[in-house]
Amino acid sequence: MNATVVKSILEQRPFLKMADLHALLSKTLNKEQLAELYGKMFVQINLNTASDEELLLIPGVGSRMTREIRDKRPYKTLAQFRSEIGKSADPKEAARLEQYVFVPINLNSASDDDILSVPGVGKRMVREFKEYRPWTTFEQFRKEIGKYVDKKEVARLEKYVTLN
Repeated sequence: MNATVVKSILEQRPFLKMADLHALLSKTLNKEQLAELYGKMFVQINLNTASDEELLLIPGVGSRMTREIRDKRPYKTLAQFRSEIGKSADPKEAARLEQYVFVPINLNSASDDDILSVPGVGKRMVREFKEYRPWTTFEQFRKEIGKYVDKKEVARLEKYVTLN
């Protein structure tokens, strides 16, 4: 990466989809450079909605693993993903894959551990997420969580949650 690429990443963040980051980076980086970078910097992919193309952006994932991930949908938790993928991959590989994916959590029923699985969420946010239960609309979510974080962070957090 060079200064121009870094500047364009910073100007366009946050990236809510890995495909958007990939579209930017693939203009200037080759396949090997992208693979190396994605091992260190990656926008997590929703296991339940990701396209095959998005899943193939995960370093080390080929068509066989993409098919296995897709065929075991829908996932309710990351623990379910770990268990299902653990049937065909060793535990270390399943744990490695987990860093690239997420399963949206239901804010109205999620446990503390489920909420803590959202990247960047700590114990304070767990308390805030639970305080406003029951969540009925995303407008409510944006208003209440917007008291604690800026709009960009609310938008980022929103992709990790469901309300039903």
